[in-house]
Amino acid sequence: MRFLFYTHSLVSDWNHGNAHFLRGVMRDLVRRGHEATALEPARSWSRENLVASQGARPVAMFAACFPDLRAKVYEPDFEHERLLSEADVVIVHEWTDPDLVARIGTARTSGGRFTLLFHDTHHRAVTREGEISALDLTGYDGVLAFGEALRERYLRAGWGRQVFTWHEAADVTLFRPMPEARERGDLVWIGNWGDGERSAELSEFLIEPAASLGLRATVHGVRYPEEARLRLARAGIDYRGWIANSDVPAAFACQRVTVHVPRRPYTRELPGIPTIRPFEALACGIPLVSAPWTDAEGLFRPDDYLVASDGHAMRTHLRTLVNDSDARREIADRGLETIRGRHTCRHRVDEMFGILDRLGAPSFVPETV
Repeated sequence: MRFLFYTHSLVSDWNHGNAHFLRGVMRDLVRRGHEATALEPARSWSRENLVASQGARPVAMFAACFPDLRAKVYEPDFEHERLLSEADVVIVHEWTDPDLVARIGTARTSGGRFTLLFHDTHHRAVTREGEISALDLTGYDGVLAFGEALRERYLRAGWGRQVFTWHEAADVTLFRPMPEARERGDLVWIGNWGDGERSAELSEFLIEPAASLGLRATVHGVRYPEEARLRLARAGIDYRGWIANSDVPAAFACQRVTVHVPRRPYTRELPGIPTIRPFEALACGIPLVSAPWTDAEGLFRPDDYLVASDGHAMRTHLRTLVNDSDARREIADRGLETIRGRHTCRHRVDEMFGILDRLGAPSFVPETV
């Protein structure tokens, strides 16, 4: 089958977590013998910020890191209809330009033989509802929402004919334990500062515990204002800026523990959506301590990771894990087992094939085991 993905960017992962998941899904499709192509606009904020901050080298390195992936860049005059006519399944990410979202839907209703799905992996449906409600999804066969709470939001608003929950997951061919790595520190956090959606939470669950325990701590991520960088420095935390997602497994491997600090929209308006970082961390076999969030869908088992109800509990958990290698191993092994058993990109591709089967996709042929 021929899969066509419209994405904000496949090449750039600068403040763009969907690239992580999409790469893993496409790689699994290719391994199964399917064709998978990503289309991305020539000018996207993720790629432009990546080049502005890091130069052209990360873009050039993409092909070396992911030789099995195919990405095409489109300009405003790109002939989308030609590629759409050759596709069996088209998946359009919610960061795609609204006019293009509508244009692709028109191609489907005007005789297109492909199955057309809209893919939402963000919180805009609740934080910027007008932007999502303005999208023309009438030509789409279904919506893929990365959590049950988001699926229910779409159904209540009448934004899709059929809406399916399709969580993100880890590409375990990339995210895996690296026991040969040499330990260099105690704590690593990989995440972006953002728009103030978790500034207080980062202070309570990351900066203050690391400082009070005197941990050798490292932070990777982008969009850190000067004030945030100064706070990290005063806490003795080494801020290292952007990191390519392909380098994240090595960053986890040389640290003893990591933390998860969810953004506020996911703890309040969209419970049950962990976003992709916890999947990737657990896949690397590093013990994880999370700030509070509600696992409303039962994605994980008790003790796959630890939960800190407040900053004091976070300090307690971190102190234990940093100093107790047996506790680290027990938590890490349990989380890794759950990822490998439930939450890999292979599992998500299986789920997507189930969705295509339910939709009666014309070109879909169930895989034989």
